[in-house]
Amino acid sequence: MPAKLLLEAVIGLVQQAGVLILQVYGRDFSVLAKADASPVTEADWRAEALITPALQALLPGVPVLAEEAAAAGLAPAAAGLGERFWLVDPLDGTREFVQRNGEFTVNVALIEQGQPVLGVVLAPALGQLYAGAVGCGAFTQVGSDASTRRPIEARRPPAEGLTVLASRSHGDQAALNAFLADQPVARIRPAGSSLKLCLLAAGEADLYPRFGRTMEWDIAAGQAVLEAAGGRVEDLQGQPLRYGKPGFENPDFVAHGQRAGHAGGAS
Repeated sequence: MPAKLLLEAVIGLVQQAGVLILQVYGRDFSVLAKADASPVTEADWRAEALITPALQALLPGVPVLAEEAAAAGLAPAAAGLGERFWLVDPLDGTREFVQRNGEFTVNVALIEQGQPVLGVVLAPALGQLYAGAVGCGAFTQVGSDASTRRPIEARRPPAEGLTVLASRSHGDQAALNAFLADQPVARIRPAGSSLKLCLLAAGEADLYPRFGRTMEWDIAAGQAVLEAAGGRVEDLQGQPLRYGKPGFENPDFVAHGQRAGHAGGAS
């Protein structure tokens, strides 16, 4: 299936999941703790139950690695995923969901040979969608109205200094301060979930250093959007992140907009 058609299919699926999530968001709901003490709600489970079989039908034979299945010990092992698989976080930013600040997302990414090549990120409560794929560029859309689409592009660092994104609920503040000590920082902006990667893709910020635990499904879709918009995500040694690792845990990383003098990736 051509990348553009595949991207449209995933957008439709993610929007359906967003509707389910908002149904739960609009009423009282219970919050449970998983084995790693992270929160989970009915919305996480309902969205994943919709997304997983739909992706399996969209690309038969391509494995789906989804967060809640992984937490329950039901996900395929890394060694069994092969060179092409889906990564799903049905509700990224569950803490933001519970706090009702709107900064939670639905994330779906397609991985090929260890790299995210297609991603869709939807913030249902904010009515904002971001999407991108290799060779297709990146764009944003308001609500479900495709006529609102506009291409997005990561920006070069501005002369007045960097806008740095920081996690609203996670991260190592001491490590962040040390990393930024010699950087020309103009402002630090907190944001939740994978929206940080999308804000870089949209040219609204320049840098997102992340120190602390993240999982592959947390960032793959946002990375796909960012890289389609001309940005990049690297480990602290400047190497690209790889997906399909044993345990699915990411190293510390830094997400960037464009390098100075680099032409953008949006189309």
